[in-house]
Amino acid sequence: MVAILGYSREQIVAAVQAMYTDVAERPSAPFHFPVGGETCHQLGYPAALTQGLPPALLDSFAGVGYPFRTGAIEPGDRVLDLGAGAGVDSLIASRLVGPEGRVIALDLTAAMTRKLKRTAEAQGIANLDVIQASAERLPLPDASLDDITSNGALNLVPDKRLAIAEMFRVLRPGGRVQLADVVIHRPVSVDCHEDPRLWVECVVGATVKEDLLALFAEAGFEQIDPVGSHDYFALSPSAQTREIAAGFGAHTLEIGMRRAAKAPSPFSHWRQRLDPRRAWRQLTRRGLLGVAALGLALTSCYGTLALVGLLPLLGIGMALDEGAWATAIAAFVLLTLAVQVAGFRRHRATGPPLVAAAGAATVLYALFVDYHALTELAGFVVLAGGVLWNLRRRRREEARLLGVA
Repeated sequence: MVAILGYSREQIVAAVQAMYTDVAERPSAPFHFPVGGETCHQLGYPAALTQGLPPALLDSFAGVGYPFRTGAIEPGDRVLDLGAGAGVDSLIASRLVGPEGRVIALDLTAAMTRKLKRTAEAQGIANLDVIQASAERLPLPDASLDDITSNGALNLVPDKRLAIAEMFRVLRPGGRVQLADVVIHRPVSVDCHEDPRLWVECVVGATVKEDLLALFAEAGFEQIDPVGSHDYFALSPSAQTREIAAGFGAHTLEIGMRRAAKAPSPFSHWRQRLDPRRAWRQLTRRGLLGVAALGLALTSCYGTLALVGLLPLLGIGMALDEGAWATAIAAFVLLTLAVQVAGFRRHRATGPPLVAAAGAATVLYALFVDYHALTELAGFVVLAGGVLWNLRRRRREEARLLGVA
């Protein structure tokens, strides 16, 4: 699998449709993800819930979890099955809502909707509507649904923020969501997010768990409750897919939540997005904490020096405690070094931390033993080399996992 960069959103969508057309029409073909009725039961579906479902639909089951664990759907509800696929969840939901309820099965892939329509008509299921549409633009009125169920759809959607906003729009206040989807422990940071073949691997398009939960909170969902988590990719018949999933900590998360009475204010929305704890997680998981620490070290050193030189020109006096200044620089230098040493646990390469250690030692020598501006600068250059080497090792390991050239 080799990535070819520069693909458009339309090509990503086309690749997803092509993959799931095969799942609909040739479910016995080999896929990199688990498919079929046995997978359905391995993911937690009770036999009593799937009993009597058409074998043709069970054969094309391609969900990633068991969203019904939340118990969101009640008799009489109006339900959207988002990314319905062959419709296993849609038929289960149609039983749960009963004759007074209604289920709308929505999927992007025409072959899936055709298959479900034929089965629904043959079975005489009167409370099920099947439509082909995108999760990013739901053809439904505002506040028209009681529940949304989804199983493995969001990780395949290019614009997740828009899709979640659409989910909020079509749910009534207090409406419920039950969701099973793929999340990852650390994000994919190599430049391959526009490769359609990697999107259908279900990992490149997945979101870090905390970021996915934050997207729902920002959109106005509340009582967001993860109720289950399991290693979905352990069921994959592809050794390469299992390796990729393990490399990024990919797994299934099952979540229940409710739509708030109203959308959050712009202030609340941006307050959540600018939460410093979120920025810290992003830096840590993308391997950029060392770069950030190095930036702070350089700013504390040369930024302060520039400020001290500039302020007198503006008529502002500033007294600088050189001991405190040197201590601050040293603290950020040591933090940078600590991050590089921690990186050894991932790539097992001694070069980056040794280079970073040499650079850090040179800076500290210049600060506390025998100061010379060029010695200090040389130390920072060597330290930066260790940081960039460590970052390059991380990116190369990701590229190897994904087969990116």
